[in-house]
Amino acid sequence: MGALLALGLGVAGTGAAASAVAASAAPPASAPADADDPVAALGRDAHALRSIEPHGDLRDLRPLGAMVADAQVVGLGEATHGSREFFTMKHRVFRYLVEEKGFTTFSLETGWSGGVRLNEYVRHGTGDLDQIMQEELQDSYRFWRTTEYRDFIEWMRDYNSRHATQVQFMGNDLGYAGPELLDRVTGYVRAHHPTLLAQFMEAYRDLRPTTDAGTWMSTYPGLPIGQRQAVARTAQQAMDALAATHATSEEFTWTVQHARAIAQVATLYSFDLDDPAKVRDAMLYRDQVMAENTAWWHEQTGAKILVSAHNGHVGYESHEPEQYPRMQGAFLRDRLGAGYVSVGFTFHHGSFNAEDENDQLGTFAVSPAGAGSNEYVLDEVALRDYLLDLRSAPAAARAWLAEPRATRSIGTAWPQPDRPIALGRTHDILIHLHRVQAAHLLG
Repeated sequence: MGALLALGLGVAGTGAAASAVAASAAPPASAPADADDPVAALGRDAHALRSIEPHGDLRDLRPLGAMVADAQVVGLGEATHGSREFFTMKHRVFRYLVEEKGFTTFSLETGWSGGVRLNEYVRHGTGDLDQIMQEELQDSYRFWRTTEYRDFIEWMRDYNSRHATQVQFMGNDLGYAGPELLDRVTGYVRAHHPTLLAQFMEAYRDLRPTTDAGTWMSTYPGLPIGQRQAVARTAQQAMDALAATHATSEEFTWTVQHARAIAQVATLYSFDLDDPAKVRDAMLYRDQVMAENTAWWHEQTGAKILVSAHNGHVGYESHEPEQYPRMQGAFLRDRLGAGYVSVGFTFHHGSFNAEDENDQLGTFAVSPAGAGSNEYVLDEVALRDYLLDLRSAPAAARAWLAEPRATRSIGTAWPQPDRPIALGRTHDILIHLHRVQAAHLLG
């Protein structure tokens, strides 16, 4: 199932060395002042980042605050699923948005059930963080099981211990529903709607994991498709039956959403994953549901949300339209209008964690971006790391940003080809980093 959830399914080219890249010389110190030169135009509106570390002064992110303006949901991408600086910057940006813009929820591209357990830890200190991460962040989600994310979640817990206004953690994805989530739903049904309990127990019988998450995610798709489709139907029918009771408590509202999340998992796996056209349909469903879950949380809690996912998921145009016809970012823009803002990442060179052609996890590296790529030109700007508002950049920059060029879009698998991406049509804001390093995996 890992491949199904991984942006960047294509495998092409040759693998790079499995080691971190040594720091190279800094970018050129100046650019021509020609008004038609994209480097000069980009440089005029770029805002330098003083740090990419999560702690310390945040004043250099004030321009980002102005760019975000009154947005209620901000999508913050990543150009790889396994680079430290993307994760530390998400921590840093969330800190800023919490402290200066009133954001209170961080949403990760992981399962709803894992998000529920991590939120219990963030809000109440429930459970052991290492154990929760070990149990929930498996298969494609194991790329978030890192020192960087552990430190981020611990910061959220510490913040809540010192503030009345609480921050929260959510997972908006649908790759896995753990037994704790199923028990929440059946426990509520047993206590409040016992006549529905037999229906729920039957609906969840084949869906309930009896192995670790990674094993379940890799083996459940191997069940006969007729069986998987029947499970999806019964899970949806059980959720509909609970919703039809029209109870009004907050516990009821959240339990219906938990049951909906379980039905979403069953539905995702009900597609014929041996048929490329059906895989495409499954990916369309996945991005739509991630957007729906995020919008539900925003509307239910009133929280402003920072959504973390791959660049492709938070953007407006697909990096791989043959595999991903429409993205979460486009669905969120439809739902929220100007209330949603997309922020993408690019990088010049560095390393990342990914799986090789034999599905073995390793560390890989890419050399400095080549001429003709988006990253090559972006790195010519006389700033090492910087922010840029793509909507209000000078005309020469906007014209350059509107054209598709080779761009790195690395998911969980490596090697992968660059993708033709028009940055100005895909995101509202860009963060460019000169160099990234592989994140520090736990365990």
